[in-house]
Amino acid sequence: MASTIEFERELRQHWPRLRRFAFALCRNAADADDLVQGTAERAMRAAGQWQSGTRFDSWMFRIARNHWIDTVRARGRQAVRFAPEEEGAGVGFDPRPGTEAAIDLKRAMAAMQTLPVEQREVIALILIDGLGYREAAEALELPIGTVSSRLVRGRKALLAVLGEKDESSD
Repeated sequence: MASTIEFERELRQHWPRLRRFAFALCRNAADADDLVQGTAERAMRAAGQWQSGTRFDSWMFRIARNHWIDTVRARGRQAVRFAPEEEGAGVGFDPRPGTEAAIDLKRAMAAMQTLPVEQREVIALILIDGLGYREAAEALELPIGTVSSRLVRGRKALLAVLGEKDESSD
């Protein structure tokens, strides 16, 4: 069992990565904030289960993913209607129009939103957060082969949406 101080330090350290992962799942900044908050609450309630020296980030990603699944199921049962995709297309982007970085980010994020959630979560963990295949597989509780195939399909779909040539298929 880890100390409270160590637990809080790990949580603060991984907060930005957890936020990015939540945004990749939710596709909406407000929902991502709610997901991160709920994940933190669940993690704090279960803090005694986390062991010092283990992968805190994988543990938190797993909690976030499970919390998101619970949220989506609850929304379905309550027949809550999602906002149209067009309303969320500009959320979270750099507000300084005209810069090349903002344009590239906007294109990449819009392209990522076209992917199924299974591919988005793998891409978010491996390509954005830099986890290895094994760590992503553990966080998502999937076989490495499944993670690998979802990453390949997601990457190809992203390149197709962005209109870029996939050099790995040459």
